[in-house]
Amino acid sequence: MVAVDNLSLQLYTVRYKLEEDFDATLARIAEIGYTKVEPFGIPGNADKLAEALPKHGLSAPTTHAGLLRDDAAPIYAAAKKLGISTVIDPFVDPARWQSADDIKATAEALNQASVEAAEHGITVGYHNHQFEFENKIDGAHPLEIFVDHLNDDVILEVDTYWGVVGGGDIPTLLKKWGNRVQAIHVKDGDGTLNNKAQTAVGDGTIAIADILAAAPQALRVVELDDFTGEIFDAVEGSFKFLTGEGAPS
Repeated sequence: MVAVDNLSLQLYTVRYKLEEDFDATLARIAEIGYTKVEPFGIPGNADKLAEALPKHGLSAPTTHAGLLRDDAAPIYAAAKKLGISTVIDPFVDPARWQSADDIKATAEALNQASVEAAEHGITVGYHNHQFEFENKIDGAHPLEIFVDHLNDDVILEVDTYWGVVGGGDIPTLLKKWGNRVQAIHVKDGDGTLNNKAQTAVGDGTIAIADILAAAPQALRVVELDDFTGEIFDAVEGSFKFLTGEGAPS
């Protein structure tokens, strides 16, 4: 089982609910049993989050923010306001993963960001999609090359679903990268690019137990990019599967 204090929810999952009723959405997340969330867009939502998170007994150890695309200063300020210790860049253009030189340049940019972030007491990391795995360069996936050029203090949040979709042997890579993997996105579905085919964790085709066992140190962050039914059914189903049906921690 996954301990509740090692489980989080990426708020992108419930983005439409947040637009309808921000406070009620966070209340529902807490009612299900989550104690941690992973926000996005924090510079624009810092005040609302600062009020709502403690109100509902929620904390945010990690966040997604475009450190390599946006002005970092507002991101760091919002993270400090919210008590967020890790800022994860969630996306670098797929075109930047086609050559070793481009990959090394991206790694160096994130290394530089990590130096600046450290001055604010913040750790930085990277979150993948499928395109960092789809091709190989000299026998290695682009994300493997990227990791080889990162400073030791830059962490990974491996999106395990997209890694599988892209063709990566995710349990093996999680073990290879060890403690650099401080968080993983846990999601399930049919293993295709069709976001609508994603499911509650445990209802799809992904080898969830193997993935969790390969990264015991990592925060488990539930996420769905999309869903055909009521999203909170999948959010709650994921929570129940991970905490109550014997999934390895």
